[in-house]
Amino acid sequence: MENKTYIFEGKTTNEAIEKGLKELKLPKSKVDIKVLEQEDKRSFFSILAPRVVKVEMTIKENAKENISASIIKEIKKDNIERKPIDMTTVKANVEVFVKDFISKLPTKDVTYTIETEGNNLMVDMNGGDTGYLIGYRGEVLNSIQNILTNIANKGNKDKVKVMLNIGGYREKREKDLENLAMKIAASVVKTGKSITLEPMTAYERKVIHTKLQSNEKVTTYSVGEEPYRKLVVALNK
Repeated sequence: MENKTYIFEGKTTNEAIEKGLKELKLPKSKVDIKVLEQEDKRSFFSILAPRVVKVEMTIKENAKENISASIIKEIKKDNIERKPIDMTTVKANVEVFVKDFISKLPTKDVTYTIETEGNNLMVDMNGGDTGYLIGYRGEVLNSIQNILTNIANKGNKDKVKVMLNIGGYREKREKDLENLAMKIAASVVKTGKSITLEPMTAYERKVIHTKLQSNEKVTTYSVGEEPYRKLVVALNK
């Protein structure tokens, strides 16, 4: 009898494996696991976009009788329905909105570029005084990004990650966050007391976490619920 093989996804290898075992209702000893996409895969979008890890699970011959036909059918259906996203269409839909949006701005010399990589889409706007499109610590920018994300994901089963950058704000903010991370880490090491930062977006928290992950003296973790989730920097005991 042919072995049954399925694909599962997660933000980490462990998450993808746990998801697969839960859906298959099998212990780890009953499946063969192969990692298809490694966690350490880096790209231009690695800081802005969460990683997606894919694992392939093949049910061992002696474990097949433990899976009901209904479970196999449901997993098989989910794998079949996951078709690749047509990023050309996604880009075109987003571009229609961006063109119309820019045409209505009081600043008339704003230009844009749209690039894609995998299921990631990067929109970059530049020109003139665009500070009002950024807002306090990127609040307006993030709101516009949410609109673009909704447009990009309309009708798609898998998720398209949209990253909006205006006037080089992302690079400036990232540098400021990295400097903040170093100062906070130094303070934690000096005082021995953990520091909880103000609420930040997942992107901003990840910038700080990435900057400090090689610092063996401190550790970082998040607390609370979105959109008020905060990053904690603590002494690594």
